[in-house]
Amino acid sequence: MDLRRELEVAIRLALRAGELIRGFHASGIAVDRKAGNEPVTQADRDANALLVAGLSAAFPGYGVLSEEAPDDGTRLTHERVWMIDPIDGTQDFIRGDSGFATMIGLLDGELPALGVVYQPLLDRLYFATRGQGSFCRDRDGAPVKLQVSTVSDPAQIRMVASKSHREETIDRVRDELGIRDELNVGSVGLKLGLIARGERDLYVNPSGHSKLWDTCGPQAILDEAGGLISDARGAPLLYRGGELGNLRGLIASNGHVHAEVVTRIAPLFGPAT
Repeated sequence: MDLRRELEVAIRLALRAGELIRGFHASGIAVDRKAGNEPVTQADRDANALLVAGLSAAFPGYGVLSEEAPDDGTRLTHERVWMIDPIDGTQDFIRGDSGFATMIGLLDGELPALGVVYQPLLDRLYFATRGQGSFCRDRDGAPVKLQVSTVSDPAQIRMVASKSHREETIDRVRDELGIRDELNVGSVGLKLGLIARGERDLYVNPSGHSKLWDTCGPQAILDEAGGLISDARGAPLLYRGGELGNLRGLIASNGHVHAEVVTRIAPLFGPAT
């Protein structure tokens, strides 16, 4: 699968969006509220416009799904669909923290085939295409190929968890697995990036609040680094239905601990539905 042009365009647009977002970050941020009382800023809207316009112009035959635009359902009629989150980790962005990212994923058929996650304040870029490996570039350095850790003992797991939406269930997960090492980061994409880098081993999100645009790009990066992502019961994430949410939660890992984690924490989530 040759996605070199898609990757080149996605990276260029993510970097441009990051530059735009940094401008807002430096000048002060006004916060509005959208459906679900979720925060949204003009930076979200402007970055969204830039990304949607750029991807649509470059690839007019592809569908587009973005957090900051209505879902008109046309994505279901396209084999390839861009899935965009202009600012993942908006709470971190608002607070002035670095744990937010611009994310672009490309769905090809049933699975993510390309991922770009850009962390503007650190100038850190993650990217991957199916079958070509996963990479990270810090500032102007050379891209480094990513590989997940080899940790296989649940008691040795280094967990990464949400910063703004950390749930009580996470403490029960930690107790069940004997985990003592936890790092809190806002963006889902950055959490999965840390697992892809081999710096963290597990992310558990028991809620059904994450969306397709939260996982499409990051999944491509994690997959190519050797990791795994599933719902909380171990089943693959579904990108082709009418639902926008990952309603059965998320587990992302280095792959080595995945099966045991799923088995041991499944009872914490109640009966399967």
